[in-house]
Amino acid sequence: MSTITTKDGTDIFYKDWGPRDAQPIVFHHGWPLSADDWDAQMLYFLAQGFRVIAHDRRGHGRSTQTSGGHEMDTYAADVAELVDALDLENAFHVGHSTGGGEVVHYVARAIPGRVGKAVIVGAVPPVMVKSDTNPGGLPIDVFDGLRKALVANRAQFFIDVPSGPFFGFNRPGAEISQGLIDNWWRQGMMGGANAHYECIKAFSETDFTEDLKAIDVPVLVLHGTDDQIVPYEDSAVLAVKLLKNGTLKSYDGLPHGMLSTHSDILNPDMLAFFKG
Repeated sequence: MSTITTKDGTDIFYKDWGPRDAQPIVFHHGWPLSADDWDAQMLYFLAQGFRVIAHDRRGHGRSTQTSGGHEMDTYAADVAELVDALDLENAFHVGHSTGGGEVVHYVARAIPGRVGKAVIVGAVPPVMVKSDTNPGGLPIDVFDGLRKALVANRAQFFIDVPSGPFFGFNRPGAEISQGLIDNWWRQGMMGGANAHYECIKAFSETDFTEDLKAIDVPVLVLHGTDDQIVPYEDSAVLAVKLLKNGTLKSYDGLPHGMLSTHSDILNPDMLAFFKG
C-alpha cells in the first residue's frame, strides 16, 4: 500500500494512478467513506489521460485510526503534506460533501502554484448547522441524532444512511442498487468509530465563509436539488456567492450521492470544466 507519514506520525493511505507527468486530480471523499468512493471518477479521468490521486482521510479507510486530529485544520494539513510529498503542481482538487469542506479549507491555505482549479460536489460549505448567522441551517439536534445513532449501532446506521437519503433510494420510483449500499457500508466500517463521531462536528459546525472568500482559483460548485444530506439552498447557493471565481451547476432532483448514481452526467461536466 502507498502511504505517507505525517509530522504527527499518522499514516495516510493514497492511490496514485496514471502518468507522473500528467495533469493531477486529487479526490477528497465524504464522511464516513474512503478513497474507494471515487472509483467511477478515477477510472474515467485516468482514461482521459489524467493522473488521479485519492487518499483516505485520517481515521477513515486504510489510514491510521488516530485518537485525535479529526477537524478541518488537521485534515487540510494532512492534504498539504500529501501534496508536498508527491510534489503536485497546478493540481485540480475535487471534494464531495465533507471532502468539499476539506478542499475549500486546503485550497484557501495552499502554497501558490499547488492548485489550479477546484470542484466541490454536494459540499458542506459555507456552514451546515443553524445559528443566528445561518438561519437556514440544520438544527444541532439533527447532528446530535447522527451521533446518537452511530454510538447505538454504527453497523446498522451505516446501512440505513445509504439505503435511504444518501442515494435518494427512499424516493418513490428510485432504482435501488444493493451494490452501492453494501459498498458504502464496507467503506464506513473500515474506519474508526471515534473518527466518524468527531468528524460529525467537523463537517457540521466548521464555518468555511472566510475560506471561500480567500480562494482565487476557479471553483465549480455542483449540487443536486434533492440532496437530503446537505440541503441545496443553504450550501451551494450561498457558497458560490462567496467565491471570487465560482460557477454553480445544479442538477434537478438528483441526490447527495449523485457522483455514484449519475456519474455518467457529472464526470463529463467536470471534464469540461477542467479543459475549459
